[in-house]
Amino acid sequence: MIQAIVFYLFASVVVASALMVILARNPVHSVLWLILAFFNAAGLFLVIGAEFIAMILVIVYVGAVAVLFLFVVMMLDVDFTAMRSGFTRFLPFGLLLGLVLAIELILVGAVWVFGDLAVQARAAPVPGAGLSNTQAIGTILYTDYVFIFQMAGMILLTAMVGAIVLTLRHRPGVKRQSVAAQNARTPANAVSMENPAVGAGVDTGAGVKRVPDEGGVR
Repeated sequence: MIQAIVFYLFASVVVASALMVILARNPVHSVLWLILAFFNAAGLFLVIGAEFIAMILVIVYVGAVAVLFLFVVMMLDVDFTAMRSGFTRFLPFGLLLGLVLAIELILVGAVWVFGDLAVQARAAPVPGAGLSNTQAIGTILYTDYVFIFQMAGMILLTAMVGAIVLTLRHRPGVKRQSVAAQNARTPANAVSMENPAVGAGVDTGAGVKRVPDEGGVR
């Protein structure tokens, strides 16, 4: 009874948060509602005993993806008027996509409940009896699917390097750090000694003889 109450509580908050992600006028508020939906989805996974997936959802999606969305939305100069103007124009297409997604979810649920192999799939023994979910997933992932796991890591690494290469621009006039020059700095080439007369001050114009800066930022 208590498990059913907790399930419906988390499920109701997830559905309400998902609706607010779409209906909120401020994108920052939408991201905050999305974070709330992720937390409650993690609670649903805890209810069914999938603590590993729940922690992954919190660490990856809430701790990285959603926070990244929040900072990006806050830093971007978003034109809210232009965004609202295109809502009505793309509404039929969005409803069509939502209908297709709903039909797919219904078909998946029907196959899982009424399919020929549904009972066998749900009653399949968990590999590694006596192990926790995290240990069972790790055992399968690093034995049977270790090469696929490594391949996925290489694909993600390639995508990360490609994104850096495509966005890196060497612009002239930009100050860059030189670690070797910084380590080689000495007081002789880093400090300029001045001895101005009383009340004269130091002339900061181009006529002042200064020691060339040979290290640090160029």
